[in-house]
Amino acid sequence: MRLISIDRTGFAAAALVTSGDDGAELVLPVIAAGNGTGTGSTVPVSMNDLLDDWQFWSERLKAVHAEASPESWRPITDFEVLAPVPHPRSVICIGLNYRDHATETGAPIPTQPVVFAKHRSSVVGSGTAVELPGSSDEVDYEAELAVVIGRRVFEASPQEALRAVAGYTVMNDVSARDWQARTSQWMTAKSFPTFGPMGPALVTADELGDARGLRIGLRVNGETLQDSSTDEMIFGVAELISHLSQFWPVEPGDVIATGTPAGVGFTRTPPVFLRDGDEVEAFIEGIGVLRNPVASRAARPASGAGALQGARA
Repeated sequence: MRLISIDRTGFAAAALVTSGDDGAELVLPVIAAGNGTGTGSTVPVSMNDLLDDWQFWSERLKAVHAEASPESWRPITDFEVLAPVPHPRSVICIGLNYRDHATETGAPIPTQPVVFAKHRSSVVGSGTAVELPGSSDEVDYEAELAVVIGRRVFEASPQEALRAVAGYTVMNDVSARDWQARTSQWMTAKSFPTFGPMGPALVTADELGDARGLRIGLRVNGETLQDSSTDEMIFGVAELISHLSQFWPVEPGDVIATGTPAGVGFTRTPPVFLRDGDEVEAFIEGIGVLRNPVASRAARPASGAGALQGARA
């Protein structure tokens, strides 16, 4: 199944999405099917509502999808589409998790996952502009497989951890490299507003399994700059969730960005950074294409923080 979130007069409502006979995408808001209690209620249902009770909703939605009449599906153009998980509980990122990317940066292959956070307020959907902050001239792209959690796990084995996955989506871990180089901590450079594009849809785990063997890449203005496979991941999805769960409970609504492959802008000669007017397309086989224009926003005063050279994810 494919799920999206849509704006319903200010409420981020979950919806099923499918393709019509002509290939056009069609949408069925989950609220159109009631709340799953058999009462016929039309209380809006958010993606977080689904994830909080994913064991129930994953089966309920299969039935809704199968039983929906053709006329109940509406064109996707009727809706404003948001990020699949517009209000994640948290966004946890993994750095240097692709062999080819670690090699291009000159970093040693990690023996443990490199973990950092991205502020959840950075999340936006496909089609929303990535805004270039006035305080950075080195805004970079990173195509990533994002894992969406649908079951609480703590101190989980890899096998148990994989069962916690509700689905997968595409994320662009946009990064201000000049800010990233000023500190050993990466969160600030990766958490500007709009620096967390996510989409176009959540594809449920029953369709993608452990998400190995998927082509992943990114284009800027039609030119392919990243093109790899999730087989290049050093730590797979099950390993990552299990690892994180040794330190804190991994909860429904958490999003885990699993790292980026080779081809990021700062490693190129000359470096390639995003500019006003660019269009970025991050893609993953079986999920789709996350498209975002790039636009400048008003300059803001820069911090007087010192310059400690840090690694770059």
